[in-house]
Amino acid sequence: MKLITYLWVMATLSFLTGCGGEAEKPVAKEEKKSSAAPVKLITLDPGHFHAALVQKTMYPDIDPQVHVYAPDGPEVTAHLALIDQYKTRPENPATWKEVVYTGTDYMNKMLSEKKGNVVVLSGNNRQKTEFIKQSVDAGLNVLADKPMAINDGDFLLLTKSFEEAKAKNVLLYDIMTERSEITNILQKEFAAIPELFGELSKGTPENPSILIESVHYYYKFVSGKALTRPVWFFDPMQQGEAVADVGTHLVDLVHWEFFPGQALDYKSDIVMGKSKIWFTPMTLSQFAVITKKDSFPDFLKKYVVKDSILQTHSNGEVNYSVKGVHAKVIARWDYQAKEGGDTHYAIAKGSKANLVIKQGKEEKFLPTLFIMPANKNDKAFDSAVSAAITKISTAYP
Repeated sequence: MKLITYLWVMATLSFLTGCGGEAEKPVAKEEKKSSAAPVKLITLDPGHFHAALVQKTMYPDIDPQVHVYAPDGPEVTAHLALIDQYKTRPENPATWKEVVYTGTDYMNKMLSEKKGNVVVLSGNNRQKTEFIKQSVDAGLNVLADKPMAINDGDFLLLTKSFEEAKAKNVLLYDIMTERSEITNILQKEFAAIPELFGELSKGTPENPSILIESVHYYYKFVSGKALTRPVWFFDPMQQGEAVADVGTHLVDLVHWEFFPGQALDYKSDIVMGKSKIWFTPMTLSQFAVITKKDSFPDFLKKYVVKDSILQTHSNGEVNYSVKGVHAKVIARWDYQAKEGGDTHYAIAKGSKANLVIKQGKEEKFLPTLFIMPANKNDKAFDSAVSAAITKISTAYP
């Protein structure tokens, strides 16, 4: 389905790079008069650190006053603590003014007040699709973290949300942070230069033309501090499977990089192949370290084996084709990296060159793009690389 919201939200991203009757609880001493900035953020039920990362940097077109609506608890507290880190950092401290409402009726409160025009959603995914639909129905723009849907029913509701967004002329978009990573951008740019890359190969299910694999870790540091994860993060009914979560980034990169500007119809352009999921075991002691909870909640006990090993639904692989081009995406989670951190591997095979991103030990765990000749005897390859670099150097010095 074509996203009519592309240009506006990408511009926005460039700026970004309740018990009933309970009173509002502003973090600041008083609510300041709103500025004339065109983008006014509403943060709804933040449960993932991506909600805070939207506010890591301030920009002129983003109103510094942000309204937060959430149930009372550790997740909204952790979100506000991250915002405070940005406000108290020694270099270029942020000046956000968080106005917070907590209560079980937080969603209705947000809809009735409409204190902003862009709803930021990043947290528990069980209700996210419904929150998207209600926000769009109310005439609000939505910037939602992945995944926007974690099951068939949510997906159908999401398609209705896009239809309603078009009818109401509001914007519905996913926070696709990987599109801002420079090696992904350069891989996309070089793939669009036929003198260098040639034509994208079709590949086969066994030897796909495009392969992207992402490895993440449960134990990690964010903004300089060890990340505490909510217990629901390990429930596939609330977080979604690995492919629905991280896999969304990977599928988006396949389409954005190698089918740029094309409106892909999932009903006719996509053909699904073999897929699989597998578990990453997590001990109770490991679970306690990253959740600060000393026992598994009841909703996770059905995934526990041998009394103390949680089988996390954290790994998945999908093979599919896009307009006849075979692709494979793999999302994996382990507990903790032996060294380095999250890693990314991607290869795209052209008739003249292969574009490969690596992020391993040899690359010092920094994503690095390699341009490799498809034919080692191609005498024109070096000059083609030089010409391609010159061509894009103005935009990417």
